[in-house]
Amino acid sequence: MLDYDGDTHIYLQIADILRHRVSALSSGHPVPSEADLQQEFGVARTTARRAIHVLREEGLVYTVQGEGAFVGPAAETPRKKRKVPLYQQIATEIADQIKEGTFLPRRPIPGETALVKQHDVARETVRRAMALLREQGWIYTVAQRGSYVSPKESWPDA
Repeated sequence: MLDYDGDTHIYLQIADILRHRVSALSSGHPVPSEADLQQEFGVARTTARRAIHVLREEGLVYTVQGEGAFVGPAAETPRKKRKVPLYQQIATEIADQIKEGTFLPRRPIPGETALVKQHDVARETVRRAMALLREQGWIYTVAQRGSYVSPKESWPDA
């Protein structure tokens, strides 16, 4: 499908494919994530990001930080806003797993890369979730080692 030896950049080829796909979709419909494009086309995340950027510059899609890209101009937003941001959903899920005993005190929780793949989100979304968990007292981070479940006495009253 992609011509790696041709004279057209790969991200422009992907943008052409996406342009045809979004033309059949209604305004507000989600566009595949960067991670989805990365997997489908076997390209780097920056290549997928550049393809989405091309469509955004053309006004065919708009992006919402932490939620993804959607068909149509940003002024037409028929999509429903998420009630809880994605990073908060991830933080709540991890906190629940800590309470259930899936992750034990003073033991590591999955790293950023594993959480990015598990939740199919951007690294920054995972970092925000981790920051929230640290702020609430569920986890602590050791430089060069990772994040660990805090001792039970440090957990917030829940």
